[in-house]
Amino acid sequence: MTNRILILFAHPLFEKSRIHHALLQSIPKNIGIHFHDLYELYPDFNIDVRKEQKMLLDFDIIVWQHPLYWYSIPPMLKQWIDTVLEFGWAYGKNGDALKGKYLIQIMSSGGKQEAYAHDGRNKHTIQEFMYPHKQTADLCGMHYLPPYVVHGAHQINDLQIHEHARNYADLLEKLSYFDLSLETFDDTMYIETWRDSKSFTQE
Repeated sequence: MTNRILILFAHPLFEKSRIHHALLQSIPKNIGIHFHDLYELYPDFNIDVRKEQKMLLDFDIIVWQHPLYWYSIPPMLKQWIDTVLEFGWAYGKNGDALKGKYLIQIMSSGGKQEAYAHDGRNKHTIQEFMYPHKQTADLCGMHYLPPYVVHGAHQINDLQIHEHARNYADLLEKLSYFDLSLETFDDTMYIETWRDSKSFTQE
């Protein structure tokens, strides 16, 4: 079984991003991944809701890839959530179109990992800041996976960026080919822990 992956990419300053350029270039070409650049497609923020909804039905795993903006997501992705995930379609009465699908966030953050801890500068974990998005997934009947986060994006060097790009490609491969229903993510803070584990059983 192969999981079909949709990458919803939202970066308002993509031309200035070393991190996301490298990540996108590393996306495997030989598996079922569809890349969808929201800022490029909808520069006026006028999202084609029906088109987006129809597209979502064809995929098993939805990726939100974006930089961390003020402990949250860029405005385009928020607009997408507000308009596409409609009552009666994504949640509420008869709203089960996304039930059983998986959602994961791929993020870059200027802050280092140790800043996102209860005793760190930001006083909360990255998972706590992302809780509204986990709750969004839960409301829609989706499974929210732990995030992949490139921390310290302003300080890391080219070698470290290359390593993250390689890890991202490896993660997408594993998400594509492994039965996620067999894995438990409840105690996993970052999906790297799952990716690096030796417990995979390929179908």
